[in-house]
Amino acid sequence: METPIEQAVAILRRNQLKITKQRQALLDYLVTYQDHYVAISEVDEHMRTLFSGMSHNTIYRNIKEFETLGLLELKAQANQTLVKYQCDFKHQHHHHFVCSNCGKVTELEACPLDEYEAQLPGCTITGHRIEIYGLCADCTKKQALNS
Repeated sequence: METPIEQAVAILRRNQLKITKQRQALLDYLVTYQDHYVAISEVDEHMRTLFSGMSHNTIYRNIKEFETLGLLELKAQANQTLVKYQCDFKHQHHHHFVCSNCGKVTELEACPLDEYEAQLPGCTITGHRIEIYGLCADCTKKQALNS
């Protein structure tokens, strides 16, 4: 079974993108965020620490290319954009539960879109994103112990 990095490199190669040391470093960093979102500004800071001459535009362009290829998931939150490594290459369409305490992201397999479509007769749904927020099992346990 391929590692997440090997899967990503194969996808980049299939799309004729070179595996530069900067892209490899970006993948190596982002793969550590499979179950948490990280601010793009933190990714930018990390990459510019490794490659001082690397421009913001290059970093953001690579993030956008990775997202277009399905390697990353982006979401807007407050005044920043967050990114996480794709948690499931086999099921690109999926949803998440996000712990509002520790930030852990858990993939949800079911999609309730059929229920929504039934409530919208005559409408055409062109896309959706569903995230559920609350406390993960670990944070729920910790909270119960502290009460």
